[in-house]
Parts: sequence; C-alpha cells; structure tokens
Amino acid sequence: MSAGGGEPTAEGQDPGGDELLLLCLSRTDGHELWRRPLGTGNRFHRKHNDSSPSPVTDGKRVCAVTGAAVVSAFDMSGEPMWRRDLQADYGALGTVFGYGSSPLLTGDTLILQVLHGYHTDDPSYLVALDAATGETLWREERATDAVAESPDAYTTPALIQREGGSEIVIAGGDYVTGHDPVTGAELWRRGGLNPEKRRNYRVVGSPVVAGDMLFVPTRKKPLQAFRILPAAEMSGSGPLWIWTGAGSPDVPTPVAGGGYFYMVDDRGLVTCLDAVTGAVVWGPHRTAEGIVSSSPVLADGKLYVTNENGITTVLAAGAELAPLAVNELDGSYTLSSMAVARDQLFIRTATHLYCIADVN
Repeated sequence: MSAGGGEPTAEGQDPGGDELLLLCLSRTDGHELWRRPLGTGNRFHRKHNDSSPSPVTDGKRVCAVTGAAVVSAFDMSGEPMWRRDLQADYGALGTVFGYGSSPLLTGDTLILQVLHGYHTDDPSYLVALDAATGETLWREERATDAVAESPDAYTTPALIQREGGSEIVIAGGDYVTGHDPVTGAELWRRGGLNPEKRRNYRVVGSPVVAGDMLFVPTRKKPLQAFRILPAAEMSGSGPLWIWTGAGSPDVPTPVAGGGYFYMVDDRGLVTCLDAVTGAVVWGPHRTAEGIVSSSPVLADGKLYVTNENGITTVLAAGAELAPLAVNELDGSYTLSSMAVARDQLFIRTATHLYCIADVN
C-alpha cells in the first residue's frame, strides 16, 4: 500500500503518498502488527499506483514487489531478509503504465516477469530468485515480434502442476509460453493472441489454470483455451488447443471452477462459459452499474464482482444465472481484487480495508 496523501481518483490526481509500505494486520480485529517500508517515489500510472503488485507468502516469508520493480522479502515477524532492485540489476522498465505484475512463489523460488518494449529496446525477461536469500537462480530472455505497445504486459505468471512436472506460464507480447521452473528455458510457445498484429495490444488479464485447462485472455479478443497434456506429451508441442472465444475482458482476470469459466468485462458484464467447449452458458449479465477493474473471485459456490465504486455483486456459481446480493461499502475508489482466507473476505478500497465474514 502507499502511505499518506488523499483519496486517489480515476483521473490519477493523487497517487496516495510518496512512500510504499508493507503492512501486516490481524485477521481477528484488523489492528496493525507491523509495517515495513518498501520504497519511495510512488507514482500514478493512469489508474493504478506503485502498490499494484500483490505480495505473496508461503507461511515462512512474505515477498513484495513495488511498481518500481523493487523486490523485498521479510520473515513472518516482519524482519527484513533481502532486497533486490530489478531496474538496477537488469535495466529500466519500458512499459507505458508502470509495473503491475505480481510475483509467483513456487517452493523456494520466486518468479518475476518483466514484459516490456514500448519505452525500451531491451528484451523482456523472466527471473527466478531464491526466496530465502534473494540470489538469482536464473534469468531467461523472452523474445517477441510484437510492436509498439503490444510487448507490454501487466499479467502475473501462472503455474501448471501435474504428475511428472510443473511449468510456468507467461502471457503477453502476443504469445503465451511455458517455461521450466528450474532453468527458465522456454518449453513451448503459442501465438494468435494478437492476430491482426495491432500496435496497442498490451495485456492485463493473467492466464488462468483450472484443473487440466489453461485459459489465456488478451486485450479484447481472442480468448484462447487449452487442455493441459500429461508431462510426457507437453514438451515442444505445448498444451492442446481446444477453443477460441470471440472476446475476453480487457483488465479483470477471469476465473474458472466446477467446469465453468467466468469473465467480467470493464463495464461489469459477466458471462459464464462451458470451460471445455467455450459455449455460452449464460450472460452477458450486467452487475452493479460502474466500471470494473478488479478481478472476479470464486468462493463458496459464489461469484463475487467488485466495481470501482466499491459495490460487490454476488452471483451463484453454476449453470443457472442467479443473482444473490448487491453490497456497497464506502463508495470510494476500488481497484483491488477481493482476497479470500478461509471463511473471510477482504476488500481494499481507497480509504479502508474490510474484512467480511459470517459471525453467527
């Protein structure tokens, strides 16, 4: 989060203060347990500021990345473990709208991606850091023939895990690629995310892995779906293409579960597809009026969609369109996606962090 300043707005008048902080709060009553500085020089990048990347934890340490690509790790008591500056190590960021990719923590390895090209001729890359020490395990350049703004991506790496091995999935720069988590080597590559080779196809929505399916959104269209093959069949050929959808959300990352795929566009229209065939099951259905930038969340058989006004529409997950509730918080600017921990829901608006749970 950023410290100080007034409430940010869609026009980006106030980035929320100069300092970037990592806060640890009690899940019981919300009181602050500790806070640690991550960096300064916070800026607004159209809508978001430099606190956009989400921290990750494995219960042993917590790792956080700022919009300046400064990576920090702390133990669970808040004691600093290490700090890295990717721009100092590997060159300046070249994206139009800052850095918004969250890290992926798998085992003792922290995976980060830098997909850029609009403001730099430096190559895009992936880097793996030792989560305990911060030391570089490997760095792999990721080639692309995308042009203008299209090399830029604000996506987060996904992880394929199945018997026989795992792979890191990276989407952006007109391609989706699979990488060896031990070496970073590219194992497979699929194109078609920008079939007309447009110059403005930066990607925000991240790839989604659900069961044996991989879903890859792009800026608007197409949306691609693949079946994840057994490990012995994946090398070289990559996942098996299943279907291509006519459209996909621009900013919110879709969600999948129970055989269904849910996507919400920036106007708050939600559509449910059959995950295997891509057929429309229901929708598009309009949620609460307002722009949606946060990603939908699937939990406890419900789909939660929060718009930029802090209003959450709740729908029943499944084959029938069944609106359940519309809940409004403080009405302040909301870009963050809802987080779920056991039986608690957490929503961060511009002014508050809310914990919602059944207390009966």
